Amino acid sequence: MTPTHVEVHWHDGHEAHQHQIEYRWYAPARARVGAAPWVLLHEGLGSVALWRDFPQQVADATGAATLAFSRWGYGQSSPRRADQVWRSDYMHHQAWAFLPAFFQALGLAGPVHMYGHSDGGSIALLAAARPSLYAPVSLASIVVAAPHILVEDLSVKSISQARDAYTQGGLRERLARYHADIDSAFWGWNRAWLAPEFRHWQLDEHLGAITCPVLALQGEDDEYGSMAQIDGIAARVPHTRLLKLPACGHSPHKDQTAAVLAALAHEALSAT
Repeated sequence: MTPTHVEVHWHDGHEAHQHQIEYRWYAPARARVGAAPWVLLHEGLGSVALWRDFPQQVADATGAATLAFSRWGYGQSSPRRADQVWRSDYMHHQAWAFLPAFFQALGLAGPVHMYGHSDGGSIALLAAARPSLYAPVSLASIVVAAPHILVEDLSVKSISQARDAYTQGGLRERLARYHADIDSAFWGWNRAWLAPEFRHWQLDEHLGAITCPVLALQGEDDEYGSMAQIDGIAARVPHTRLLKLPACGHSPHKDQTAAVLAALAHEALSAT
């Protein structure tokens, strides 16, 4: 099935939005009866296309339909306005305003699992902290890979290096094939993270409200965050399970695909 679009209306607390959102459903080769679907939340420069084969692999490994989509400003979704500044709470608004409206536009109901990578992992954590916003959808579990719960010097350094690679290296050209408006996607994310006020961004005050099962993954060689990120989740959400992956950078689904798929399959079965 090729990607399609749905119009989503939401209000982020500052202004009203009405945008076309790109999404795609992936059907498993062998469906498991009663399996709750998976929803994939991409990273700060991700999109439907940048997941490559992973959504289909998730569907096949778990026996569940899997949904991938491009957030506003990414992929083939509506681009951000040239003058649009992403505030430091943009991930909160994605979790608490946009995502419930997107689910409603798709007519989703019942339990779902979320797999969030990087920014997407932070959005999944925020979603799990306010599950009532999602009714009639409920969260069967969340799996967060290389999530952020605070801003580390390591993160800022790597994001600064990404800016240099975008303006002086070949990063812009490599990413352009995956986004209708690559400047919208890149600068929205990059400028938000490098803004001085973003250094105070953190999720501590929200994590204690999470009650659904949580699996947190982190690569030992992650260039965007240390183990302080997932250890911090476990400290505030005691039922969190941790998976620390050797020989793995910021993208566990690429660097340790088999281990991640095995973890998702286990999560799907244990939540039934």
